[in-house]
Amino acid sequence: MSQDTNQEDTSAKSQQTESETEEKLQAEVEVDQPELSEEDNGGQIEELQQKLSILGEQLLREQAEMQNVRRRAQRDVESAHKFALEKFATELLSVVDNLERAIDAIDAEDESQKAVAEGLELTLKTFIEVLAKYKVEAVEPEGQPFDADLHQAVSTVPNAEVEPNTVINVFQKGYTLNGRLIRPAMVVVSTSA
Repeated sequence: MSQDTNQEDTSAKSQQTESETEEKLQAEVEVDQPELSEEDNGGQIEELQQKLSILGEQLLREQAEMQNVRRRAQRDVESAHKFALEKFATELLSVVDNLERAIDAIDAEDESQKAVAEGLELTLKTFIEVLAKYKVEAVEPEGQPFDADLHQAVSTVPNAEVEPNTVINVFQKGYTLNGRLIRPAMVVVSTSA
């Protein structure tokens, strides 16, 4: 019987120890959380509302920034598609120049060169049509006022017949791709006599 009594005493002591531990923990929790008055609750609510407002503003700013990043990326992609041919088109312009020079060099009166001239003219016409299809367009400024954005002045010549600062001769045509200049026209510009 003494063993039964010992076991009962041990289990009673362990239950008593557990209840004491729970009471101590409860007391510590109560010490850690002092009772809050209505003023303290109001202050905490106000502080939390301010934090919520600040976080809401930050969220809006971040969303706006993400939208701006998306727009910039989309604009960059569109620009890349639009001007991807720029280097290629610039290289092809020398071929157009050479075809034009070849046509100018042929004697149109010579019957033996007539077929060659027609072939070169058809080739040049097709070439220019293909360039136009891809929005590569010639800048032909002869007779127009000089525009530094589109023209490169090679020389100036006094000329009383036209307004000063007018293009009177074009050495080399200029070209644009989708409205953007890829090669300026090389021109002679008039000055006052």
